[in-house]
Amino acid sequence: MQRKMTTAMHIPLYALYLAGSAVLLLPFFWMISTSLKFDREIFTAPIQWIPADITGTNYARAFAVVPLLRYLINTFVLASLKIFGEVFVSALVAYGFARFKFRFKNVLFIILLATMMLPYEVTMIPTFIMWTALGLSNGYVPLVLPAYFGSASFIFFIRMYYSTFPVSLEEAMIIDGAGYFKIFIRLFLPLGKSALITLALWSFVGTWNDLLGQLIYINNPNLYTIQLGLASFNNMTGETLWGPLMAASFIALIPVILILLFAQRYFVEGIKLSGINA
Repeated sequence: MQRKMTTAMHIPLYALYLAGSAVLLLPFFWMISTSLKFDREIFTAPIQWIPADITGTNYARAFAVVPLLRYLINTFVLASLKIFGEVFVSALVAYGFARFKFRFKNVLFIILLATMMLPYEVTMIPTFIMWTALGLSNGYVPLVLPAYFGSASFIFFIRMYYSTFPVSLEEAMIIDGAGYFKIFIRLFLPLGKSALITLALWSFVGTWNDLLGQLIYINNPNLYTIQLGLASFNNMTGETLWGPLMAASFIALIPVILILLFAQRYFVEGIKLSGINA
């Protein structure tokens, strides 16, 4: 009886979840629907959610108007370069904060956390001036190189994770003659796989969706990423081709959706363990 009452109490909550999910998915559904419509059906009133005549010509037109494949490859290259530096260096720094005792450790960590409170817009202009002075303001370098100094939010996240590891594990490796870097490579990286994959997902999605940073530093059309390609879509055509634009937007979402689906187990596990340990 109690179980039935508990289930009945959850029904309104589940209904609310479903309603909220439906509202959030409406723009996504409209994008897919528009990508399959002819131009004359896109702005009909009332909205025609399901196309009367489904067409795939918008996808062919999208690839004809802009070099989407090149933009996708460029974005994958940029994301791959950033992920390695951002995740590995952040994990290494977090290992130091979690396990070593040194002078001003807490002060340095507080300063690190304080940098998280600075919006990107605050440092955008000084950073651009610095890269311009170095002659590196056009290309991937200003977007990739800072990743190899770590990310404050990633360091904070993985430090909490590493702090829960039993000290006895690394003490056993020290007795066997292992150095600190070997302990990090052989012990902390494998045991922190779920958290590291979670950080890699965040890094990938952040890079994939980054428009402002890429808009500032990438001026060569041959180096454009998918977000710059979508943003410049109208400029290239001279008019707004809504069908091809929605088709290109859906194509840009496919890699993110696939990666999140295949890595969902690690993502949930990493978030859950870090939440418990926090």
